[in-house]
Amino acid sequence: MDKRIVITGLGVISPIGNKKDAFWNALISGTSGVSDVTSFDTSVFKVHRGCFVKDFNYDDYVSNGSGREIGKGSQFAIAAAKLAIEDSNVGLNSIDPERAGVSIGTTAGEIQILEKVNYVRHEKGDDSVDPNLFLKHPCVNMPSNISIEFGFKGPSTIIPTACAAGNYAIGYACDLIKLGRTDIMLAGGSDPFSKVAFVGFSRLNAIAPDICQPFDKNRKGLLVGEGAGMLVLESLEEPPARNANIYAEILGYGLSCDGYHITIPHPDGNGVTSAMEKALTSAKIKPEDVQYMSAHGTGTVANDKAETISIKKVFGEHAKNLAISSIKSMLGHTMGAASAIEAIACALAIKDGVVPPTINHETKDPECDLDFVPNVKREMQVDIAMNNAYAFGGNNSSLILKKFTG
Repeated sequence: MDKRIVITGLGVISPIGNKKDAFWNALISGTSGVSDVTSFDTSVFKVHRGCFVKDFNYDDYVSNGSGREIGKGSQFAIAAAKLAIEDSNVGLNSIDPERAGVSIGTTAGEIQILEKVNYVRHEKGDDSVDPNLFLKHPCVNMPSNISIEFGFKGPSTIIPTACAAGNYAIGYACDLIKLGRTDIMLAGGSDPFSKVAFVGFSRLNAIAPDICQPFDKNRKGLLVGEGAGMLVLESLEEPPARNANIYAEILGYGLSCDGYHITIPHPDGNGVTSAMEKALTSAKIKPEDVQYMSAHGTGTVANDKAETISIKKVFGEHAKNLAISSIKSMLGHTMGAASAIEAIACALAIKDGVVPPTINHETKDPECDLDFVPNVKREMQVDIAMNNAYAFGGNNSSLILKKFTG
């Protein structure tokens, strides 16, 4: 019999709140995390806004003051991991470190450090670059820094599948537990705000000028965000022994690639359709078993249209019965952290019987004509939720969570 995988701890660092309760209360209240970009001059761009983590002090989350030695991506990830472990009530002394691992997704890793290296090279010359900056840059440092912080000695993995990376990391962590290679995994995603991402999306004309409006007729693009989401995953055999709080069970996941274009989703949504169908098969459920969907919903014209098409393909008539929301309307696009944070939202929606809204949804789009939970949270029973995430390169992922009933 396959091992059953459950979520026992949640940790989040986000533009609308740090720690689980602050994040969740802000999310279901429809709080926007949008503010002006202040870390660099945006006067040469048409857009000037993003979504930033606020009131974050890394030293509040660790006792050794090592924040100055690692990049912000690792700081966010370690803070979220610390919160998740505390939430799970698992004692680190009770864990076999050889059977505890980390699986984390990212888009750009410690990109801010590379940006700093390039700045120093440009302003002062190559011989002025601090070699320690170079050592802090590789994205593999993110899971390694988590493992070092908590003394984990099992698999330590970085999955850089861009905006789908959080789901990929969670799915891989589940596989490691099911295969008997680990007992407990910290899984999720992290990305700091990146000037490179802001400039890149701006040049692609993919950034909204003010607000993000997923699935709205007048949507104009995404907003670049930052943050981290980490989940404690365990086999069902372990948590009951300590009376753990189980948020949800992970039933399965599906992955695919469009094989079509680096930045443009397949117009017929074929790759997205495949990921959802594979997830349903993996979970051994039917489309009509799903009540809630956390959509990828970036707010770009092409993405939201293709996603709507694929949802209709997979769910048929049941598509109109789904409650679907995009929390990127509030958080912006947190890149590699996005689907991890969205998985946390799914777990809390299942636990509390409340689904978050898609804010800024003002005008219905006839091409996006499903129920996107416009502007106001909805109280409803959620037994099964689907979490979708797609990325540049045509990387698609779909994760399925279920209410734990014993």
